[in-house]
Amino acid sequence: MPQEMEIEFKQLLTNSLFEKMIRHYEMPTPFRQENHYFETEDMALREKGAALRVRVKDNSLEFTLKQPSGEGLLETNQSITYDAFEAFKADGRLPKGETADQLRSFLGYEPSLNWLGSLVTERMEKKVPEGLLVFDKSTYAGVTDYELEFESASYEEGKVFFENLLSEWKLSWNTPDNKIRRFYRAAYEQS
Repeated sequence: MPQEMEIEFKQLLTNSLFEKMIRHYEMPTPFRQENHYFETEDMALREKGAALRVRVKDNSLEFTLKQPSGEGLLETNQSITYDAFEAFKADGRLPKGETADQLRSFLGYEPSLNWLGSLVTERMEKKVPEGLLVFDKSTYAGVTDYELEFESASYEEGKVFFENLLSEWKLSWNTPDNKIRRFYRAAYEQS
């Protein structure tokens, strides 16, 4: 089963600091990706700290379940077709494969799912000796935010690197909600 542990550290930034940091780190040209989010009627995934998405990037589609696991997130991924994605989006019909199997196992039942909407990200990635430095500009539900991410193979080493990076920029670490929670808050919890 195509699974991987994701260990990442995050910080929201202002637009001006985002621009300064991408210049400082000489980040490459951004690439575009679009996340389409899905949820059960009773918000079971959100309640369990999980997320279900289809990511469109470079004319390919990846169906992903992210679920809490230890100090990171366990990701179960599979490629799907545009037809499977459109059927899933239209009527909640799960694409067959590893991700749907893992979702059923995680929830303990066959879920009924709804498409919530999408979030578009302009992403810049750069490998550094300690891991992967990522800058995201995301747009969703009339909101644009700017995020610094650092992905690491080791929680402890990644944490030390990230704390040092934030200290260098005189930032206090305030871990933001993940993208799906920010999307949900902007799209569904505004008064």
